[in-house]
Amino acid sequence: MKILFICLGNICRSPIAEGVLTHLAGTHDLGHWQVASASTNTYHTGEAPHPMSQKICLDAGIDISRQRARRITPADMEDFDVIFVMAADVMNEVKRLTGTAFDSSKVRYFMETLSPGGPKDVPDPWYGGWEDFVGVYDTIYRGCEKIIRLYK
Repeated sequence: MKILFICLGNICRSPIAEGVLTHLAGTHDLGHWQVASASTNTYHTGEAPHPMSQKICLDAGIDISRQRARRITPADMEDFDVIFVMAADVMNEVKRLTGTAFDSSKVRYFMETLSPGGPKDVPDPWYGGWEDFVGVYDTIYRGCEKIIRLYK
């Protein structure tokens, strides 16, 4: 199973999701799963995750410091089995950036794993403080637990 998480800058939400799902996959004997993350823009290409994203993960025993931001490419549609987007604006950009390669059968809203038919956006903690990162981490952790149950 190859899973890709996508957010706006690939420094807050999607790297947390990559780290959490990689960690959970390892604890469920799913080490063969390949998990990655990407962005829809180039603002932070090549940068490590946001310091608070790194800290919230490290506090949980998950080191995401070696991740580097990259932008989604049309080839990702072919390379990944499932692609989770973190917000409606991200979905729109993924469609635009991947063009004819866009595969709606592979792309899902991450929040649909937790509340089908509910809100589509994982809040972007970039605009907040530590409490916002804690809330996003908790949401992402619960969603990743559900992904394990759904795809195991």
